[in-house]
Amino acid sequence: MTTRAQLFVLAIAVLAFLAILWLVRRGSLKERFALLWLGIGGGLFALVAVRPWLDRLSESLGIRSGTTTLFLAAILFLLGLILHLSVIISNLEEKVRDLAEAVALDRAERDEAAGTGDG
Repeated sequence: MTTRAQLFVLAIAVLAFLAILWLVRRGSLKERFALLWLGIGGGLFALVAVRPWLDRLSESLGIRSGTTTLFLAAILFLLGLILHLSVIISNLEEKVRDLAEAVALDRAERDEAAGTGDG
């Protein structure tokens, strides 16, 4: 990786860190997810630092380029992230259903009490 490319990746990582901190400070991003994104930003820093190691790892795995290994790792990471977010969405869907049922029961009880008092 050329020095220019390394500086570009470092600049992106710094911007990512600043954007994440700004979103957390505004309350737009929960701390739980901020740690995940800060880890991604740290991964960008690590990419610059361990590029020769990545190339050697690629060669030992029989992969021609460190870039290909990086894309493979990124795709696997994104699949894991999608799975994690799917679990979170499933849990939230269940909570929303439970809350909707509780609201419906409260309304039914309130309507029943209002109807009994009138008659």
